[in-house]
Amino acid sequence: MSVRGIRGAHTVDSNDPKLIASATLEMINDIIAYNHIAPEDICSVLITVTNDLDEAFPAQAIRQVPGWELVPLMCALEVPVKGSLERCVRLMVLVNTELSQAEIQHVYLGGAKALRPDLANSK
Repeated sequence: MSVRGIRGAHTVDSNDPKLIASATLEMINDIIAYNHIAPEDICSVLITVTNDLDEAFPAQAIRQVPGWELVPLMCALEVPVKGSLERCVRLMVLVNTELSQAEIQHVYLGGAKALRPDLANSK
């Protein structure tokens, strides 16, 4: 078994707590489904948001999912590079898995598909 990183990113239309939570949950649910993992397989999740998303903590939405109460979650601000994608939530999920690096299914949704078009359609 190895520790692997699974990336996720999603954009929201506005700085709205419900949209931020919904996008975060959609990503985490897709990551779980596509990679066949359970919360107890997860080492930790790093969540970043762009500085234009300041109405909610994405980790708060994840903590409401049954089984996720003990998963270490941390939110941070994404590096504010000029011209970068706006209103974006990103995940780095570290998991214990038997999957090889090539078998990992990353999740890029909404406008975030532009970040990694090579991986956006990997599911």
